[in-house]
Amino acid sequence: MYPFKMTISAAAVLLCTGLAACAVHPTITTDRDPSADLALYRTYSFFEPLTTDRKGYSTILSTRLRDATRRELERRGYQYVPSRPELLVNFNVNIRERQELQAMPRFGYFAYRTGLYDPWPGYPYDFYTVTYQEGTLIVDLVDAARRQLVWQGIATGRITNAVMKDPDKVVDKAVTEIFAQYPTTARREP
Repeated sequence: MYPFKMTISAAAVLLCTGLAACAVHPTITTDRDPSADLALYRTYSFFEPLTTDRKGYSTILSTRLRDATRRELERRGYQYVPSRPELLVNFNVNIRERQELQAMPRFGYFAYRTGLYDPWPGYPYDFYTVTYQEGTLIVDLVDAARRQLVWQGIATGRITNAVMKDPDKVVDKAVTEIFAQYPTTARREP
């Protein structure tokens, strides 16, 4: 016998709580081509047009992303050149609707009779679905000569009212956190 018995509803609550905690904070992941030595690159530029641009014009989001990425790459020793760069930078942004299951303990005047003081199995719960928007920002670094993706950084998180009120700060922070995972600096001139 186990020292305590967990009901299916209690296990679901723990699982949902854990997933909800992960969804609130942005998640940063990166991937790289193991055959590419990122330290050998020195120069970069941006794809024209960027995937965040609209047909025929550059968007405000593209400008924010370009500015934040320039700052981060130049901190790491890379030099912006408008033509013949070694690396090309591109962005992708995706917003999608997500749902998660959440649980709320059911409390009432006679809640103690339904197990309120029992540490695990007796808690009655109401389950409900929460719908929210999740945004994903992808920064790609592509070897310009080979037209091969060599590094990718991804930030994923909830889009809240606070995010919508200060997009400059949010984009800047997301790009900074993505490049905090960048593994190297540019090579120096011989």
